[in-house]
Amino acid sequence: SRMDVCLQLLSGVMSATGGTGGTIVRAPLVEVTPLERKARLRRHGKSRVQRIKRGWVWNQFFVLEEYMGSDPQYVGKLHTDMDQGDNTVKYTLSGEGAGSIFTIDQITGDIHALVGLDRSEKSFYTLRAQAVDIHTGVPLEPESEFIIKVQDINDNEPRFPDGPYSANVPEMSPTGTYVTQVTATDADDPTYGNSAQMVYSILHGQPYFSVDPKTGVIRTALANMDREVKGEYQVLLQAEDMGGQLGALSSTTTINVTLSDVNDNPPHFPKSILYLQIPESASVGSVVGRIRAHDLDAGSNADVEYAIVPGDECNMFEIISSGESQEGVIILKKTLDYENKKSYTFKVEAANAQLDLRFLHLGPFKDSVTVKVNVLDMDEPPVFTKPSYFMDVYEDTPLGTIIGSVTAHDLDASSSAVRYYLEWHAEYDSCFDIDTVEGTISTNDYLDRETAVQHNITVVATKLTNPLLSTKVSVTVNVLDVNEFAPELAVPSDTFVCENSRVGQVIQMVSAMDKDFPPIGQRFFFKSPKELRNRNFTVRDFGNNTAGIVTRHSGFQRQHQDVYILPVVVEDSGYPAQSSTSTLTIRVCSCEVGGLLLTCSAEAIFLPVGISTGALMAIMLCVALLIAVYMGQRRNKVKEALMTSKEDIRDNVIHYDDEGGGEEDTNAFDMGTFAQHTLKVQRNKAPLSSRGFRVTEGDTEIIKEIIEQQLEESQQGYPAPPYDSLATYAYEGDGSESWIIDDSGDFSSLGV
Repeated sequence: SRMDVCLQLLSGVMSATGGTGGTIVRAPLVEVTPLERKARLRRHGKSRVQRIKRGWVWNQFFVLEEYMGSDPQYVGKLHTDMDQGDNTVKYTLSGEGAGSIFTIDQITGDIHALVGLDRSEKSFYTLRAQAVDIHTGVPLEPESEFIIKVQDINDNEPRFPDGPYSANVPEMSPTGTYVTQVTATDADDPTYGNSAQMVYSILHGQPYFSVDPKTGVIRTALANMDREVKGEYQVLLQAEDMGGQLGALSSTTTINVTLSDVNDNPPHFPKSILYLQIPESASVGSVVGRIRAHDLDAGSNADVEYAIVPGDECNMFEIISSGESQEGVIILKKTLDYENKKSYTFKVEAANAQLDLRFLHLGPFKDSVTVKVNVLDMDEPPVFTKPSYFMDVYEDTPLGTIIGSVTAHDLDASSSAVRYYLEWHAEYDSCFDIDTVEGTISTNDYLDRETAVQHNITVVATKLTNPLLSTKVSVTVNVLDVNEFAPELAVPSDTFVCENSRVGQVIQMVSAMDKDFPPIGQRFFFKSPKELRNRNFTVRDFGNNTAGIVTRHSGFQRQHQDVYILPVVVEDSGYPAQSSTSTLTIRVCSCEVGGLLLTCSAEAIFLPVGISTGALMAIMLCVALLIAVYMGQRRNKVKEALMTSKEDIRDNVIHYDDEGGGEEDTNAFDMGTFAQHTLKVQRNKAPLSSRGFRVTEGDTEIIKEIIEQQLEESQQGYPAPPYDSLATYAYEGDGSESWIIDDSGDFSSLGV
């Protein structure tokens, strides 16, 4: 025969069909080993060999949660067909809750729950069952696992875990606009029965809102709800389990619905005319007043922009929109004068900054108001005719000289007289005085431009009827320069000219300086004195306050003349013009071809640059030896008086009592020097093609004619000195100087 293990459910719980009886569950058979089958047959008194297939597969046990009975709750029964009722089979139970929550009768296999269970805490338990021989303890069947599931009852009401709720919906929304969705939770088993099936309904909040009974979605039920009429609503929502059937559990929650604002209201002024007033003394930029147009909307929808409607008087004021206070601030743009205009009238328009096209049909979203500003008369201080004054005065101006005046007027209707005062800030302010009635400013001290070129004084004007009302004005007095100082030559007093210099060559650049103002921008003029005509050098003005010393001929020779004196006149451009004459010493020096200075004389300042100390000492030693030899010869030589006779020598012939110098006497009357001087005189009178002094064949005839002319003049008794005194060439050897006397009678060139 065939052996099966049966699980009989005797829990008293209704099956899926609602019955109360037990249930036997059979499962596919599992192969059993031959050894096990022989042992079991012998144990039960059967020796016939047969093949048995069977196995353990357990369905779920069910136990009611929250059992309140006094006896343990019967769960089910374990039974095997090997159990013949002779108490030879023992049943064991292990796993979750075995022995503490669940117990089994080892002989009968009945399972009981010892305590009440809560499905919300633990919904099922996993256990293992075993059937063994009660004598030998040998398992009759393999151990099998089964589940005891806690059967749900509707013992949990719905809950709203996030309540109360808040939601927003725009005002003026149409019917059916989505507001929010609310979902309730239920701890009961959603897979068993309908304990967790929810149904939603609104207890409070109709007719404004509605809810979907299955999804919990809340929508508007009334169109065009106005936030300005009522902005907040409270909806009481209920959730019921078991689909709302009898005996269902329920709970409620609150949804606070706020209507968000839309721009559906225009700004509006509470009055059609607004009166403001402002004193005439108010400064430009002062606040005249504030106006506000009320807008029932909120946030940015209530932003209002203000503007002055263009008109005749709108240029006196401007309006600024304040975003924080939603006000229009009226600002003064120009100075007020009560005596000229006592009131102003203009219009201000307020409009929404942002428009919602959906509501333009409700009307124009702007409003206007008429603003009247009354100017208040104020007792004002005097007003000067100019914002500042500038005056000029020459330095060293006599005391009491009027240099200018200031004028102020009282513009009030009372037209009070004005008095003037000086406000002293520094000691230089005492240099001036002011007539308190006329406002004329005069000098009170001598001014010196070299000490202060400008004076800044402050004049105060007050009203005679109210001295506390005063105004000030700045007066700038510029001290003009008087040309007191003559310019001076700003170069060294010594310079040099090379022996090989050309005609028209610039040997020295000169400039000037002046203590008068301005030191920069002063114009200087350079020239030679008119009464002293110099045949060797001239002054050429190059402009830009510079001039050059220019040679008038070439061929300077140190043995003839090694030093020249040149007067230079410097004149400024001031008024009256000042000038000074400076003397420039020009030394004749030996130079290289490129103009590099070699030597001028024994003076150290003209030594070549870069000479060594040893060479300098050797030169000084040689000079000292020459001086010693010369002085020794002078002491040994006896000289007589130059003039042997004391009688008057009328022809001024200089007598030289000299023993002669040998061959040097041939140079006593150097005709070359005479010819050089003669040709210079002649060419200065009549310009020639060549400015040099080289004697040509034509020049010989000129020299001859001049000598004959001078001889003829001397014989006719003219007042000119005789030829013997015209040019005396007394050459005593190297180093002596030759002097030329001009026959024109102009002796200014002497020493030049």
